[in-house]
Order: sequence, then structure tokens, then C-alpha cells
Amino acid sequence: MNHLEKIVDQYFHGVYHGDTALLASLFDADAQVYGMIDGQPYHKTAAAYIDGVGKRRSPASLGEPYRMKLLSIDLLGAIATVRLHSPMLGFDYHLYLTLAQRQDGWKIVNKTFNHQGA
Repeated sequence: MNHLEKIVDQYFHGVYHGDTALLASLFDADAQVYGMIDGQPYHKTAAAYIDGVGKRRSPASLGEPYRMKLLSIDLLGAIATVRLHSPMLGFDYHLYLTLAQRQDGWKIVNKTFNHQGA
């Protein structure tokens, strides 16, 4: 498993188990989260997003099966984009994480996602 795959695995673990400390360690302090949920825009800072993760019941605590998947990695020097599929909590999320390599390692600098209802 390469370093970016490890970060994705940690991201999935954090989301699935509601591990806000782990998620906070993965995101850059200035990261933003943008998305669409059933056609409605969503925007939060990463800190606000992580706070929300901590306030909801985790998929693991609800007994949901782990179905999160890494679909692709696009690496260009010190930046990367990963494409993920994260079905959970009644949503079918498709998302991108943009990462930047820093002196202290890779950090998520942006998350964009979409959910279209059935």
C-alpha cells in the first residue's frame, strides 16, 4: 500500500468509525468541503465537517457494512486527487479528495462530493 492509499484508508476509517481526531490529522487546517446533496449545495470548513462527523452516529455504530472504495489516484508531483465511493448512512456519495504534499506529509486540502437520491 502506497502512502496515498494509506491516507485514503485512514480517511475511510475516520468516517466509518466517527474518529474525529484521525480526520483532523488528515485535513489541512484551511481545507474546505463542497458538495451537492440531492441538488442542494453544501459548504463547510473541514473543521465544521469534522465536528458534524463527531455529532452523528457512525456507520460502524449503526452496524452498516463497510462498502467504501478507492476508485482512482491521480498523482502529479506534490499534488494528488483521489476519487472515492462512499455509500453510507442512506447516502451514495461519490467524492474527490485533493491532497498536497507538505514538509509534514500529505494533507487533504479539499473535499468535493455529490449524492443523488434514488
